[in-house]
Amino acid sequence: MFGFLRRKKAPEKLETPPIEPAVQPLPADTALQSAKVEPTAAPEAHQDLQSTSKPITPAPERAPLDDAQADETVLGVDTHRDKPKSRFWQQLARSRASFTEGLGDLFLGKKAIDEELLDEIETRLLLADVGQTTTQSLIKALQQHISRKQIADANALFETLSRLMVERLQRVQKPRPAFIEHPHIMVVCGINGAGKTTTIGKLAYYFKNQGHKVMLAAGDTFRAAAVEQLMAWGARNQIPVIGEPGRSDSASVLFDAAQSAKARQIDLLIADTAGRLHTQGGLMDELKKLVRVISKSQPNAPHEILLVLDASIGQNALNQARLFHQAVGVTGLVVTKLDGTAKGGILFAIADELALPIYFVGVGEQQDDLRVFDPQSYVDALLDRQS
Repeated sequence: MFGFLRRKKAPEKLETPPIEPAVQPLPADTALQSAKVEPTAAPEAHQDLQSTSKPITPAPERAPLDDAQADETVLGVDTHRDKPKSRFWQQLARSRASFTEGLGDLFLGKKAIDEELLDEIETRLLLADVGQTTTQSLIKALQQHISRKQIADANALFETLSRLMVERLQRVQKPRPAFIEHPHIMVVCGINGAGKTTTIGKLAYYFKNQGHKVMLAAGDTFRAAAVEQLMAWGARNQIPVIGEPGRSDSASVLFDAAQSAKARQIDLLIADTAGRLHTQGGLMDELKKLVRVISKSQPNAPHEILLVLDASIGQNALNQARLFHQAVGVTGLVVTKLDGTAKGGILFAIADELALPIYFVGVGEQQDDLRVFDPQSYVDALLDRQS
């Protein structure tokens, strides 16, 4: 069920006072008094009692709530009593708060579904950057279910909304291509600042843990220190990197990497490319050239072209996906920085318009914070829906 539907009204700011230790250690003379030692007792007896009495250990202080737990408390979910939530659930606290904040009070005690309720849902969807077109489509679908008497109360309304949102993501998902040819070549592209090179390092870590032999190609010869950054990821994961600082021709780097990966019988070659704005026509043409060079190095290559999108930029991510897809035929998406944004709804807009599958999402700084995307888990976390 949805956690925020159970909450009672609370002050806007919930402060968590520090919890005093359950029992404080007693001073030695107080301990003697509590043991009812007579003042006239012999010195030897007094000495013996002090040596055999066990000190009372104070109960450990409860740790202060972190940001994710604080958000959950505001939403009415006591994480210390309820079933422990997954780390992924906690990492989407900001996106969840953007959607569910205020809905608990609106639904509290409400039995009938009215226009006010639907208007509030529409507002929350727009604030989460689901987009005008997708939001209107979802609201229309809910109205149809209501008119057919298929929804009777607020809980049923949210169950239906959850199902509709999951279906929108699931219908565009598809399995990633299998590693049939060796090397399987994956080109990663995106704008500057989206987290592209870091994502490549995390992808290398993920696929190596899956048992694959991985190699990286440092094709971003434009950004300062990009090659060094990728080499650092390679050293951390004990993965070879083709490319060196000062080399300016990215096409030759990628061609050499493809040849080297084939000679070493590598399973997966992940090629970095220079970040570029989707509005820079010359740089987009250069990206097309890189894809052509890779196709000459091996038939059917590249096997995947992944676009890295920063979720925090909202609707602009949709424009990026549209133009990159037109230029090079993107096969899948990696959406980063979902843990730090309230605009997680952009995934639905991209799925609706471009029908591109989302393969991975980034929800943190650690190398294992790149997760395989699961529509059901994502919607459950976004709507504060407890499984």
